[in-house]
Amino acid sequence: MQNTTKSAFILIDMENGFITPDSAHCIAGAAATVPTCAAAIETARQKGIPVFFVKRIYRADGSDVECTRHAAWLSGGRSMSPGSFGAEEPEALRPRPGDYTIIKPRWSAFFQTELDLILRRLGVRTVILAGTTTPNCIRTTCYDANALDYNVVVLSDCTSSQTEEIQRVNLEDMARMGAHVMTAAEFTGYNEDTVPDLACAIRSQIEESL
Repeated sequence: MQNTTKSAFILIDMENGFITPDSAHCIAGAAATVPTCAAAIETARQKGIPVFFVKRIYRADGSDVECTRHAAWLSGGRSMSPGSFGAEEPEALRPRPGDYTIIKPRWSAFFQTELDLILRRLGVRTVILAGTTTPNCIRTTCYDANALDYNVVVLSDCTSSQTEEIQRVNLEDMARMGAHVMTAAEFTGYNEDTVPDLACAIRSQIEESL
């Protein structure tokens, strides 16, 4: 199916280690977003939008755990290593054939990963972000995408934070930066005209002025 929207759906860190309440890394609002994320993924597939599952998985020896998270990783039983329950996704959010899976070493889905390369090969101009946590991995991915000249959509009810206040202010900040914040229900009406391609428009203006 042709991807007429030139978009990609990027689900970030929706693994058991960030979702289950007994995990040291659990995000309070993450579990409640699983059904909405699953529905949004189905919407993306129906529209021919490629789906990327971006995950954070730690080496068993902890050598790649963020310094600021290392103590929690130790106290939490060294979770989210390859093959562990914490590194797995809920059944509703598991990749299907044709989807992309990317392992990221830090917060942003772009930092030292192949994401940008694949998106450009696919002709993607807009990234649609969902997952957890909004102030960390969603936000850093949003800002990196903006820096790389992608248009950004953030699905508000497919993202989560530790508190409602943290969620609200971070969504507002990303909107002020230029991200298009919408709900999963609004996403069902998403098409090639929903988000203006600002970089393309600016490039055309520059070319016309030469």
